[in-house]
Amino acid sequence: MDTVPKFDDLFISHFADLVRWRRDVRRFRREPISSELLETIINFASLSPSVGYSQPWRFVCVRNPNLRSAVRNNFLACNVAALESYEDERAAHYAKLKLAGLDEAPEHLAVFCDMETQVGHGLGRQTMPEMLEYSAVISVHTLWLVARAYGLGVGWVSILEPAEIKKILGAPSGWKLIAYLCIGYPEEEHLDPELSRNAWERYRKQEILIR
Repeated sequence: MDTVPKFDDLFISHFADLVRWRRDVRRFRREPISSELLETIINFASLSPSVGYSQPWRFVCVRNPNLRSAVRNNFLACNVAALESYEDERAAHYAKLKLAGLDEAPEHLAVFCDMETQVGHGLGRQTMPEMLEYSAVISVHTLWLVARAYGLGVGWVSILEPAEIKKILGAPSGWKLIAYLCIGYPEEEHLDPELSRNAWERYRKQEILIR
């Protein structure tokens, strides 16, 4: 029988720091990441919980310059469209934000959910089929925390057209894009979120536990 680990106060304190210092990173150093380290954080992410033990996440390393260029072009087009949805001062503010690290990040990782997987035999998905996608999202969060523990930063690029990215990467028809991640060593470290630091949105403490 495996020994059950004991998580002491020091570990809990360190874990709290890890959660607080996990940030969406857009500014990366160009220093490469070893393939071994990238594989390590992906393996940790694969320990995430999944509905029916389906493990639907699929990680795609995007290293081909042509594919990266196509993804970047899609981001630029989507970003222009997003800018046009704002007006006046908010539009000017949006235009100044750095919203992706696609050019600098040494690693790009596309995370898909295999929507057609038969693993798990559909357990837990009869009434909530979206649990399959939620499982893939949890794997992204796990990867994010593990990357931070290894001194890496992760940026989630959501200003993309999922169907186009799937086409660019040649993903199977049954896969759904969950996340496009930029990964690398952060150029700078901050405890506060960048969008808060740049006055896009203030942190508002609210009641999160409804009694």
